[in-house]
Amino acid sequence: MAATASPQTETLHGDAAGLDLRADAEILSQLLRAQQAALGAMTSALPALASASELLVRSIRKGGRIHYVAAGSSALMGLADGAEIPGTFGLKADRIMIHMAGGVPMNGDMPGYTEDDAAAARVAAETVRAQDVVIAISASGSTAYPLRFAQAARDRGAAIISIANNADAPLFALADVAIHLDTPPELIAGSTRLGAATAQKVALNMISTLTGIRLGHVFDGMMVNLVADNEKLRARAVGIVTRITGVSDATARDCLQQADGAAKAAVLLAAGATSIQHANKLIEQSNGDLRAAMRHL
Repeated sequence: MAATASPQTETLHGDAAGLDLRADAEILSQLLRAQQAALGAMTSALPALASASELLVRSIRKGGRIHYVAAGSSALMGLADGAEIPGTFGLKADRIMIHMAGGVPMNGDMPGYTEDDAAAARVAAETVRAQDVVIAISASGSTAYPLRFAQAARDRGAAIISIANNADAPLFALADVAIHLDTPPELIAGSTRLGAATAQKVALNMISTLTGIRLGHVFDGMMVNLVADNEKLRARAVGIVTRITGVSDATARDCLQQADGAAKAAVLLAAGATSIQHANKLIEQSNGDLRAAMRHL
């Protein structure tokens, strides 16, 4: 009987023999090359990444939420992406839901058995609404927690984006958008915290960033939907207002004060909106797109 082929994420890397006998610099160089190879394998996924962003834009505009669901390293990649979206693009935190098998760890304890807890996944999926989008992430594409969550969420009418590093992953069968990150075998076999997770993190960054751009929250590479609530962001917001409108720093600070730190409204005030109410109305009429709102001025 022929042996069953190992999935890509469990296959031994061709250059791994004697890895532990090599000099530090050589091991590190090889680890870096493996990470670069993982990123290089992502080019074929670009159309799927764009489709995933389209799903998210439609959902967010309808009041939907984004659910990141995964276990282990994949869940940490989802957490890293999702937790940054409110600060970067101004979405309210309650629009981002993080579902990690076993919960987000408060220390270094991240047990592996929680990824098999299908019952917990089904319970967690009860928070999903029909207008929501689920981003299910699994290097193998067969991890029980994201698989069962996606299944239950699909039954509730939600759209599913599946991200996996193995071809023909069971997770893809549930997907409205299937994203195969065709990363090479890991230099340490099965250690998907390496290349597979790196590719997942970059894919998630690309999806969420394209989504922010298409929602009108980026203007010439600036995060115009931020709300300045600390010194760093206040300084950044002043720079945004002055660069877009050409007003002085003092005028920018005054506009930001009138707008309670909201950069879009402050830009419109600096560009000629007659009041904060006028600025906010322009934003609402333009579906949050600052460039479109400025055209109305």
